[in-house]
Amino acid sequence: MTQEIAEGFERLPEGLGFTDILQPLYRRVRGGRVALGMFVQDKHTNMLQICHGGVLMTLADVAAASAVNHAREKPSGSPTINLSFDFIAAARVGDWLQAEADRVTVKRRFGFSSGVVESGERLIMRFSGNFYLPDHDGLKADLKSISRLHGQG
Repeated sequence: MTQEIAEGFERLPEGLGFTDILQPLYRRVRGGRVALGMFVQDKHTNMLQICHGGVLMTLADVAAASAVNHAREKPSGSPTINLSFDFIAAARVGDWLQAEADRVTVKRRFGFSSGVVESGERLIMRFSGNFYLPDHDGLKADLKSISRLHGQG
């Protein structure tokens, strides 16, 4: 099976903490929107040989936060306040998963986004998230890693 990366996606570097569980992970920024993509591998599956829900939730979390940070135009850590998911269909080894937020709102201290994870024409999951947008140094973060995740360094 030959796996082709969707058009416009570039590989994200490793070393981004827990996000590395999704590697190889890809990112595309187009028209002001951020999308993340990955192929389901054996390491991403559960005992039923379908993509583990935790992998799908991690992909959605990173996509939702990335969309908020992109809209905010400021690379920063954005701790998740709340996430909700609706699992629609299973993803299997070899499937290309693409997560993209289609609704993003940024307020002074909070960001909100919702979107979908799809595999081709199949809807795999819907997601919605709320994120805290700190504007202080109270949270320790490696801003170099955050900038790399958001394609700004």
